[in-house]
Amino acid sequence: MGMLTTIIRVLMFLTLVAAGIWGLFLLIQDPGGITIRFAGREYFFAPLHFAALLTLGVVGLWLVIRIAGLLIAVLRFLDGDETAISRFFNRSRERRGLEAMARGMAALASGDAKAARSSAEKAELLLQRPELTRLLNAQAAELSGDDLRAETYYRALAEDPATAFIGVRGLLNRALEKGQTDRALKLADAAARLHPKDATVLDTLYTLQTRTFDWDGARKTLAGQRRHGYLPKPEANRRDAMLALAQAEDAEGDGEAEQARKLALEAARLDPENDEAVTTAVRHLVGAGSKRAAARLVSDAWRRKPSPALAAAFASIEPGETPEERRKRFQKLLSVYPTHAESRLLAAELALMTKDWEGARKAIAELEEEEPSARSCLVRAAIARGEGASEVEVRAWLARALEAQDDGRGGDIRHHALLPLLIGAGDEEPAPTGAAASDDGEAGTDSAETAGAASPDSGETPEAAETETRERPSSAA
Repeated sequence: MGMLTTIIRVLMFLTLVAAGIWGLFLLIQDPGGITIRFAGREYFFAPLHFAALLTLGVVGLWLVIRIAGLLIAVLRFLDGDETAISRFFNRSRERRGLEAMARGMAALASGDAKAARSSAEKAELLLQRPELTRLLNAQAAELSGDDLRAETYYRALAEDPATAFIGVRGLLNRALEKGQTDRALKLADAAARLHPKDATVLDTLYTLQTRTFDWDGARKTLAGQRRHGYLPKPEANRRDAMLALAQAEDAEGDGEAEQARKLALEAARLDPENDEAVTTAVRHLVGAGSKRAAARLVSDAWRRKPSPALAAAFASIEPGETPEERRKRFQKLLSVYPTHAESRLLAAELALMTKDWEGARKAIAELEEEEPSARSCLVRAAIARGEGASEVEVRAWLARALEAQDDGRGGDIRHHALLPLLIGAGDEEPAPTGAAASDDGEAGTDSAETAGAASPDSGETPEAAETETRERPSSAA
């Protein structure tokens, strides 16, 4: 692009020179002349003489205008305007400097690095206004790949109070491009202090703070984004809840149990539909002995959206209850949305824990699914095993569960409550741990508790052992 522009300029110059020579030749060869009548007298000029006279007239008129301007500037200076004369002499230079700036900006827009840098340097020389030309020079240097020159100009901009924000933001972008996270974080913080309402800077600062695990700083930045309306309130609350959860985890790791509990409760209040926030808050409440508050928190979240995680948290409130007691306590939760798919599945699993095969079959029969999910297939397999169905039928349901899991339907098939029923873990009676969750808050019950539901002749086969290895139990609710 630069080479083509140079060629065009050279061709235009040669064309003008040729046109001038040709015109001069015509004037010399013309035998006629020009007669001018003025005040009753005639004046005759040869063509060449007339052209020269006309040129002198134009130059003379320009000189008169310039001299008149100078006289006016002198009179203004004598009248007390100390900069009048300097402005007169600098006006032309400023005009040429502004023209150079315009060319430089156009070159930047077109990606012509060489022309942009040349115009930027010319503008800097003519204007003597660094606050105007530094940014152009910095961007031209970036375009040409001169990192050191770009950094120099951005630092100069940052040191000038009038252009400090522009300079800091330029340095910030350079640090981000180079992957200098720590430096970028300091620059983003400085830019946010200079211009606390800039949406791009606030978003960059928030991203960097979360990347460096500065949860407290990220929450303050998020508050600024929320205050200026850059984020919808639900999204701001969702992010704030996750940051509060991260703070709670750090506080718990530092042994600050009370602070961790407050932060977990705050997270659950900010985003009550966040299962992780609710279950974490429930765990802290149970640990502090506030079981009633924990149950109320789960119930409120369940009314918004039932989920296995909430069922597991509800079960963890009373880890020592018997399966019958647990099933009875869960009736209040199940009555909120009795026809919801999660309620149906949970009711079936609770029935399995009490060996109520008929109740489990009824609950799962009322479940409306276009295609059985992995979890419902496991429930049906457990019912078949408990009712003494053939091993072929049990394994058919297991195969469908694995197929649904591979297709991504129905979530995770690992359940504390069901797998012991399916693999035939034995008939020994355990200490009861409940129907929908283990002591650590996961849904399900101790594997030995459910083993009593297996058929006496259902010994563990190599295939079943392999199934147990692949499907490590995690949650039943």
